[in-house]
Amino acid sequence: MRIRPSLAIFSGAVLIAAIGYAVALPTADAFVAPLQAKAKAAIDEAGGRGVEADFVDRNGSPTRHPWLKGGRRLDDDTRARVAHAVAAVPGVGGVAWADGTARAESAKLKYEPLHCQDDVAGLLRTRSIRFEEASSSLDPSSRKLLDEVADALRPCLGSIISITGHTDRIGNEAGNIALSMERARAVREALVGRGIPRDGLRARGVGSSEPVDGLTPEDPANRRIEFAVIRTEPLTPTPVDTPGAR
Repeated sequence: MRIRPSLAIFSGAVLIAAIGYAVALPTADAFVAPLQAKAKAAIDEAGGRGVEADFVDRNGSPTRHPWLKGGRRLDDDTRARVAHAVAAVPGVGGVAWADGTARAESAKLKYEPLHCQDDVAGLLRTRSIRFEEASSSLDPSSRKLLDEVADALRPCLGSIISITGHTDRIGNEAGNIALSMERARAVREALVGRGIPRDGLRARGVGSSEPVDGLTPEDPANRRIEFAVIRTEPLTPTPVDTPGAR
């Protein structure tokens, strides 16, 4: 029986997604386990008997923003103390009770992603993610660099990471924009294959519109990929000392 091309493409996409998910699982375990252990210790110290911190979001993906479960018999002061204790754990972002009563914000939240961004910028300061000429196919020489970039981004899981492709001004600008977007997408897929969750990655291409400071738009050094942590979730945690009805 002849297999329709569309069915073959769909089957291949499903297989790739399954492989990516399987690769990501060990990474997720390594990322979540230390935070869970530290959160448990913080909960115990704050008197949160029966409370657990779940570092998996509602879609089943690992997150730095845990849901606190249990402890329904604790008074509001204790619940607030527990939430603040977990939020103060290094690496933890916003904290929320699963029953929706309150949230807490970690003071570390706004600084950690910048540290990750600086680490990636440091890696790309003297090296570049390279592609085949006039193509979005990654050069094999970039594989090790992408391994290092993925490792540097891993502490930022739970943040939204922008991947921006740039070109020089040589050639048609419409084609440059399309190529820069294709290259950004190629890098995104390479990071997904290295265990970075797809839902935290955003690819965009700007062509030659944003040259490097001090370079002419035609300079080949403008052909580059840049990363930026553009926000973290939840966007606006509400104060934990104003719990609602349980």
